[in-house]
Amino acid sequence: MKIVDAKVVVTSPGRNFVTLKLTTDEGLTGLGDATLNGRELAVVSYLRDHVAPLLVGLDPHRIEDTWQSLYRGAYWRRGPVTMAAIAAVDVALWDIKAKAAGLPLYQLLGGASRERVGTYGHANGRDIPELLDSVRARLAEGYPAVRIQSGIPGLKAVYGVSDTDNAGARILHQQARPLVEDWDTAAYLRHIPAVFDAVRAEFGPELPLLHDAHHRLTPIQAARLGKDLEPYRPFWLEDCTPAENQEALRLVRRNTTTPLAIGEVFNTVYDYQALITEQLIDYVRSAVTHFGGVTPLRKLFDFAAQYQIKSAVHGPEDISPVGMAAAVHLDLAVHNFGIQEYSGHTPLTEEVFRHSYSFTDGYLHPGEAPGIGVELDEELAAAHPYDPAYLPVNRLHDGTVHDW
Repeated sequence: MKIVDAKVVVTSPGRNFVTLKLTTDEGLTGLGDATLNGRELAVVSYLRDHVAPLLVGLDPHRIEDTWQSLYRGAYWRRGPVTMAAIAAVDVALWDIKAKAAGLPLYQLLGGASRERVGTYGHANGRDIPELLDSVRARLAEGYPAVRIQSGIPGLKAVYGVSDTDNAGARILHQQARPLVEDWDTAAYLRHIPAVFDAVRAEFGPELPLLHDAHHRLTPIQAARLGKDLEPYRPFWLEDCTPAENQEALRLVRRNTTTPLAIGEVFNTVYDYQALITEQLIDYVRSAVTHFGGVTPLRKLFDFAAQYQIKSAVHGPEDISPVGMAAAVHLDLAVHNFGIQEYSGHTPLTEEVFRHSYSFTDGYLHPGEAPGIGVELDEELAAAHPYDPAYLPVNRLHDGTVHDW
């Protein structure tokens, strides 16, 4: 079997998505997600101009060899653009291999380790009463765990919290030009323990609650927040400090027993080495789409398992159903699965990317279709072209650009 075509499809059915479609001389096709939110066209060029020409004529079954060739052969390694491109190739090859075998991907990864994949949903509100309503909505949808994000008194807009314009329309975080959001760390640190207190008072001690600090805290601030949240037993505190500084997690870990999750901006195992071997975190958060695909992410999870660290694949709306499907297959197969983030997609997105994975009573299952179980409607995709959009920029009261 040989690859005879490598096509890059860009579509925006509500969000921008980049998809690689590989076709073989035996008529099998494979899909891979290469979406890099806010920098999509950089990956498009990487794939079209540099990677696709190398794929034609290759044996699609040689997944490990192709992965190593793309990673090591370029000389310039790592980084989100490179790893998103490699991820698309890797997932598309696994899709083809599983289709050739007539099996869903998870069967090629060792079979199911569980019957279904547990998820958490996103609850947010501009104030605490609105947040409580949002938690009720997620519970009504069946989610067994909920991430809680709240507006901060005195701040106009906070990432992860829906806002509305003067006409009442929802303001999206992704804009044609970056939306400027303001930030005050001291106000945030004062407010979040009260948020947890209110949610616990309303919903009791058993509901798993997660919270994302979006990398905005210094190590000592993160340690203080973790300590302040201990009475509320969070499921985890996510991205408490900028992820590039691995040593920062040593200080946080020494000063709080709140579980820590990190890694959605990581691209390779090298970003995790100290965090895993020193057991500074409890969950690894990388996405299939941004970590080079199924091949390296499975290796990361096996590495983490030696230290009792669990998986928690990043799963926002800007991971396409192709990337989500690959994640759910991996979730079902690995032994040290922790939890899967799941935001769902717009109805239009699910028309463009028809998928066999299902969400029922708060749990996902990849389905039994051969491959990853996603088919791309290229005609419908073409009807929704790329739409420039960027993530917001955070600034302090004095105008200083702040961390994510």
